[in-house]
Amino acid sequence: MSLFKEFKEFTMRGNVLDLAVGVIIGAAFGKIVSAFVDKVIMPPIGIILGKVNFADLKIVLQTAVTQGDKVISPEVAIGYGAFLQTIIDFVIIAFCIFMVLKAYNLSKKKEEEAPPPPPAPTKEEVLLTEIRDLLKNKN
Repeated sequence: MSLFKEFKEFTMRGNVLDLAVGVIIGAAFGKIVSAFVDKVIMPPIGIILGKVNFADLKIVLQTAVTQGDKVISPEVAIGYGAFLQTIIDFVIIAFCIFMVLKAYNLSKKKEEEAPPPPPAPTKEEVLLTEIRDLLKNKN
């Protein structure tokens, strides 16, 4: 079997396609949550903490050296604010995924608890029922 055929079979399996869809939706969901955290959650938290923009929080190790408008040596800093914001993004995404999985598991549990539908009658049962009905109609 050629390498191309093997690769095609691998990529056309249901699990690979499901994974690809999951990754794409997860990336889009991550962007939504990041925008929600950046634009909705962090501004009020920043105001509560004294009008602080988390993205601007940093520890400056070396200040920038400039001559007029020209930067000779850029600032060297540890941007812990962006790190904190990323942690908050992660916690919110993890919580959302937890809630989705919890709802999914609850629906699965309800499906398992539901009684199974009665089995379909066999061919013999259908034939006997028809015979019974014909005999009833004759009388």
